[in-house]
Amino acid sequence: ISSVFTSGYAPGYAKLNKRGGAGGWSPLDSDHYQWLQVDLGSRKQVTAIATQGRYSSSDWTTRYRLLYSDTGRNWKPYHQDGNIWAFAGNSNTESVVRHDLQNPTVARYLRIIPLDWSEEGRIGLRFEIYGCPYWADVINFDGQGVISYRFKMKKMKILKDVIALKFKTSESEGVILHGEGQQGDYITLELRRGRLLLQINLGSNQYGSILGHTSVTSGSLLDDHHWHSVVIERYRRNVNFTLDQHTQHFRTNGEFDHLDLDYELTFGGMPYSGKPVSGGRRNFKGCMESINYNGENITDLARRKKLDTSSFRNLTFSCVDTHTFPVFFNDTSFLQLPGRRDHNMVSVGFQFRTWNPSGLLLFSSLADGMLELALNNGKVTAHINVTQQKNMHVDISSGSGLNDGEWHDVRFLAKENFAMLTTDGDEASAVRTTSPVQITTGSTYHFGGYFLRTRASPIQRSFQGCMQLIQVDDQLADLTAVEQGRMGAFENVSLDMCAIIDRCMPNHCEHGGRCSQTWDGFTCTCDGTGYTGATCHTSVYEQSCEAYKHLGRSSDSYWIDPDGSGPLGPFKVICNMTEDKVWTTVVNNLPAQTAVTGSSRERRTVLQLNYSASMEQVTAITNSAEHCEQHVAYACRMSRLLNTPDGTPYTWWVGRGNEKHFYWGGSVPGIQKCACGIERNCTDSKYYCNCDADQKQWRDDSGLLVYKDHLPVSQVAVGDTNRPGSEAKLTVGPFRCYGDRSYWNAASFNTPSSYLHFSTFQGETSADISFYFKTSAPYGVFLENLGNTDFIRLELKSPTVVSFSFDVGNGPVELNVHSPIPLNDDQWHRVSAERNTKEAILQLDQKYKEVRPAPTQGHTRLELYSQLYVGKPASWACQDSSAGGQRGFLGCIRSLKMNGVTLDLEERALVTPGVKPGCSGHCTSFGMYCRNGGKCVEKYNGYSCDCSTTAYDGPFCSKDVGGFFEAGTLVKYNLVPEVVAAASSLDEKSVIHNLPVETNLTREDLTFSFSTSTSPSLLVYVSTKTQDYMAVVLRHNGTLQLRYNLGGLREPFSVDIDQRNLANGQPHTVNISRVERDIEVQLDHYPPVSYTLPEASDTQFTLVKSLFLGKVFETGYIDPVIIEKYNTPGFVGCLSRVQFNSIAPLKAALRSRGSVPVSHQGKLVESNCGASPLTIPPMSAATDPWHLDAGIIAVVIFTILCTLVFLIRYMFRHKGTYHTNEAKGGESSESADAAIIGTEANFTETIDESKKEWFI
Repeated sequence: ISSVFTSGYAPGYAKLNKRGGAGGWSPLDSDHYQWLQVDLGSRKQVTAIATQGRYSSSDWTTRYRLLYSDTGRNWKPYHQDGNIWAFAGNSNTESVVRHDLQNPTVARYLRIIPLDWSEEGRIGLRFEIYGCPYWADVINFDGQGVISYRFKMKKMKILKDVIALKFKTSESEGVILHGEGQQGDYITLELRRGRLLLQINLGSNQYGSILGHTSVTSGSLLDDHHWHSVVIERYRRNVNFTLDQHTQHFRTNGEFDHLDLDYELTFGGMPYSGKPVSGGRRNFKGCMESINYNGENITDLARRKKLDTSSFRNLTFSCVDTHTFPVFFNDTSFLQLPGRRDHNMVSVGFQFRTWNPSGLLLFSSLADGMLELALNNGKVTAHINVTQQKNMHVDISSGSGLNDGEWHDVRFLAKENFAMLTTDGDEASAVRTTSPVQITTGSTYHFGGYFLRTRASPIQRSFQGCMQLIQVDDQLADLTAVEQGRMGAFENVSLDMCAIIDRCMPNHCEHGGRCSQTWDGFTCTCDGTGYTGATCHTSVYEQSCEAYKHLGRSSDSYWIDPDGSGPLGPFKVICNMTEDKVWTTVVNNLPAQTAVTGSSRERRTVLQLNYSASMEQVTAITNSAEHCEQHVAYACRMSRLLNTPDGTPYTWWVGRGNEKHFYWGGSVPGIQKCACGIERNCTDSKYYCNCDADQKQWRDDSGLLVYKDHLPVSQVAVGDTNRPGSEAKLTVGPFRCYGDRSYWNAASFNTPSSYLHFSTFQGETSADISFYFKTSAPYGVFLENLGNTDFIRLELKSPTVVSFSFDVGNGPVELNVHSPIPLNDDQWHRVSAERNTKEAILQLDQKYKEVRPAPTQGHTRLELYSQLYVGKPASWACQDSSAGGQRGFLGCIRSLKMNGVTLDLEERALVTPGVKPGCSGHCTSFGMYCRNGGKCVEKYNGYSCDCSTTAYDGPFCSKDVGGFFEAGTLVKYNLVPEVVAAASSLDEKSVIHNLPVETNLTREDLTFSFSTSTSPSLLVYVSTKTQDYMAVVLRHNGTLQLRYNLGGLREPFSVDIDQRNLANGQPHTVNISRVERDIEVQLDHYPPVSYTLPEASDTQFTLVKSLFLGKVFETGYIDPVIIEKYNTPGFVGCLSRVQFNSIAPLKAALRSRGSVPVSHQGKLVESNCGASPLTIPPMSAATDPWHLDAGIIAVVIFTILCTLVFLIRYMFRHKGTYHTNEAKGGESSESADAAIIGTEANFTETIDESKKEWFI
């Protein structure tokens, strides 16, 4: 059925490979309104289509669409990859192009719509349809009757269900099937707003603590009066819910496995039981076929009258079609219909559906003015403008959110001084106006678009969507007459078809992203999900604490996402960056020392632990960690733990996998012991746990659980606290792991032909790949995977270009990112690539990026078949042709993740020639994170910072090391060569490297920070065996002075560094550098100031001997001015970051183990109170509102300072826990505190208190 050019071009000649007539079909006009229709005689399953051009001509069709229908009306376009599919046709007259349908279709009628054709000729076509017979029992449901399937027993306890059926309807609401039981179980499948809703309840308990209700929605736009297939498969709580080949997997809520139903299962509606449970649900109105319930053919049983169908008025076994003749508009369409001319009333009505929030629904030129019905931000608005009546106009609006894809009914009535707009038949919400207007109608109504340039024109020009049941002047429009050209006109509309697509179903927005759509596309809102990108695919967080450390981050709480784009969501952990390890900590909710009472072996007390992450998330940390541990402690009094040596344990714990474990901290799996049993030091040697001795005194069994496959602890069951006097206290510490093997999982490719291969990459609609690489080669293929024609490839194309190329069936796409620096610099570079249905992205080093939008039409599925090759092209055999001369990769690849899964490069490299596991040379990329002169040290998995030659500490040598000095405290560091020899004799070779090679200096660098409220005082003094010295002092007025005496001058050379009072309790930083006569001094963040020694001065610092901090106590020459003015009582306050050339004397004094040439007198306690330099000058007395005359408050200050000094000394003398054994050497010390600190090298205490508590 079609138009034909002449009789020889009729459809009868359009069979594939036939040469009769003119050799095929050609229509009378070659335009976009032509179609060729075939009637298959009955419904068939269509699986493929093949086309040719017209024989021996220049006529062929290059692109076409396929429509199908059961009745020859209400056509539906063939969909594929979420779009109305356009098939590629022919490029000549004889070649056959065949397409196997990705989604086989059941239909009786088919239409081929040519979209493009030969430029040299006309539309020409020969074709063939392939398929197989199809037959099914059909039942027509009239909205009243239901089919009741009675069970053989009154009560059914069902463990497994399989329900399958097909349905079609024009209604958006209706119950398809329902079953229920008296215990509260039920299953219901129904249409709600054109979506399919499945509700299952396998049982809830009477207390409400277990709720079994489960609700899942699938599909949309199901009221299109086309067939839809549903399959529900349930086994226990696991359900597969399939609609039109899209399957959702879910587990029902609750803890029950059986579906308990009573009496019957009904199809087409709720049972007539008289119960109020139905809630006013509507019965299904439409057709169903092939209804199967657990192997029973329901439609066949109904045909043979084996089921109760008495509720039907007239049961028919054929589908009754209710035809509405929809019209489909695009942004260039319009439909023009005639109306009554010069009439004083406008009455129009129609139904529409769209995704767009705005568009023109109707426009009509009045005799003197205009009428416009439009959609604005989801509301229908009516606008009438009459020009003769002094521009009188009417503006009313109705409805909201009408761009939801559902059918909405619009009615508009206007006559003299009255207008009414109604949406969805709701008279209560009808909007009326009594504006004084008089209407005289024109003769035409434009629906869906108006493109004429007339004096009166609408604001909006077009509409994208569908309309049906169009009424003009209270008459239903005869669209069949319009289609046949007997009335009205149209442009670019599709008649008898609504080709609306829900682009948010299935939802391509991942990880909970919210989908919104217009007619042409969809967008994802990823706010609050922890993911980013066009489809919320890529995690915004790093995979582990290890990754954060290698971005230069310090210890803190961080969000991590171990599987990246995988299903696990991000979660928060505590990252502790130590010098050699990165610890990841997940806390639990069990308070320390939780008391347990009243438990027995028969009735144990079970303590449940909940963590700040789910068990799946914690398992992801565990799987990639090098080591995990969890501290457990059981404090007991007459409470046995494991009942050793041979009894049944009273207490056990449950870990990952819900397995019980009968060993305790300090032991290992399979050995029913505690730590003391392993170390053989239990209180009673007959037992393997201290608590098992069952003593009346408090005992303790504690230790680390380190077998990570059993961790973390999720439950502890305690079973011996019910006897008189029996008590126990349980502590389960946080779960801790270090290392991230996936982050450091690497392989080295040593030859151009070496490679690793893995199973085929599965990334059909969404794929992401990320990895690090380093190389000195100018090019190489990182990885490649091939399909028949599809492929995906990542490649270093040149020293500055990384390429990401792929083909999903629309032709090759290539993204290139250019780097401003060479990438073959043997440093680590990060590559991430992503492809989804919206776009493709390539990113390099998290800085340089290219984004390529996906085509709006075409293939979206990446179908690969070959193995994944890493390190060389999969197309190696044909590299000189199709592979474009690609080369294998030389260098290292690590942390290769594909869709969130880390590929184990190291394991595969162990058994692959030419590839070695691991990779060295991390310091070239990460050495920059070692600050303040710290040295980068290579490790197999990463690097560490050696801070031994710096005044700093911590994982990045950025943590200040400082100390609090009391009056009289001093630190002395010996610089003479004899000390070097002494240290060497003690095998402390590292000390030699910390000391200057020469003792005569022509240059020195001194850096330190300080804070104090007292002056005068000595900060730093460097003595020599001669009279040379260097000193930094605080004068009486609090100003800072630098003194040099290098010989040749009568008086030492002195520099007043600043005129401000620096003894103000605030931290200050000083940097002093001398090179011969040139001295440069920088205070805090102010610019450096340069000074020059006089010409008469020597430039050599001769025979340096010792460095002092806080006070000088020396046997040789000391400048008398220093002794008289600055040495008594000495510096009181904080010093930190002290570094003299390559020596860190204060750090050595605080961390020494007895062999370093450093000593101290008085009380020295580690502190951080001098760490942060002041960046804003202190307020001067002239502007300080609190400034008082010093003479007035001198006595008060003196009294307060004396009291404070006494209190501070008292606090430090009595704070803390004393050791029970006296320290050796105590008799020669000033106090017990000094004895302990002087003899125990590791006795330090960090003071984090406010500076205002030290100084007023």
